[in-house]
Amino acid sequence: MCEKVELTAGGAELPVRIDRYLSEQLPDFSRSYLQKLLKGQGVTVNGKAVKANYKVNSGDEIILELPEEKELDVEPENIPLDILYEDEDVLIVNKPKGMVVHPAAGHSSGTLVNAVLYHCRENLSGINGVLRPGIVHRIDMDTTGALAVCKNDAAHQSLAEQLAVHSITRRYRAIVYGGFGEDTGTVTGDIGRHPTDRKKMAVGVRNGKPAVTHYRVLERFGDFTYIECRLETGRTHQIRVHMAHIGHPLLGDTVYGPSKCPFPGLQGQCLHAMVLGFIHPSTGEYLEVEAPLPEYFTSILEKLRNRRR
Repeated sequence: MCEKVELTAGGAELPVRIDRYLSEQLPDFSRSYLQKLLKGQGVTVNGKAVKANYKVNSGDEIILELPEEKELDVEPENIPLDILYEDEDVLIVNKPKGMVVHPAAGHSSGTLVNAVLYHCRENLSGINGVLRPGIVHRIDMDTTGALAVCKNDAAHQSLAEQLAVHSITRRYRAIVYGGFGEDTGTVTGDIGRHPTDRKKMAVGVRNGKPAVTHYRVLERFGDFTYIECRLETGRTHQIRVHMAHIGHPLLGDTVYGPSKCPFPGLQGQCLHAMVLGFIHPSTGEYLEVEAPLPEYFTSILEKLRNRRR
């Protein structure tokens, strides 16, 4: 039996191609998956099947008929991992830019989970099910840096509890637009799904969850600033949303910042999960790991320093 998703089109950017519109409104589905639905006449507008180039207009009644989901077969893949720390309970990897953390519609291979399944074989916690084995927290596809994977359920439970009480150390490095008058600051503001753009999060929306980000300036470059952010909470896109909220979107973040990046070739936001620390689930001792800045990040810093000189 097919599942149905119903939408009534609205928004200031209409008319727009339906494949683009659906990918913006339904961020859990990849654009290629939506295009397959359109090609297979699984999308109707006002009762008629449409193709990917159909232009959506305000008030259109859109219905997607999603085929019954088969159990996604997540295969181990021999993808090299940059391992920062490993023992019998936890694995901490330095995730590269462009890698999705776990499989989803349209992303069934090439993910961190595929790589971890190969590396750890059967030694992964099962708390988050077959699609997210061992995954207790996530970072965005274009964010790099330290991410913990749990090898058993006891370790997973321990880290999940530490996340819930905000006791895990998470310090990020970012390059943002604009200059700061102060050296340190704190951004507070509930974060929830954007009311009109489902691929975005926003501050101060209905049903938002409390979020706190602390930041400090590391280096000033006039139009840009190199900062460290410390997460007190861990909401989706938290640093990206909070920094944009105070007028300092992340360099390269075309979702929350300028649509054109001043550094050609930069893929996504300049954000790196540098430090991850927590109480080890077995030893009870504090463990902290640092992921070195990736080459793309250091290259941009060097360009900014040269420009400042």
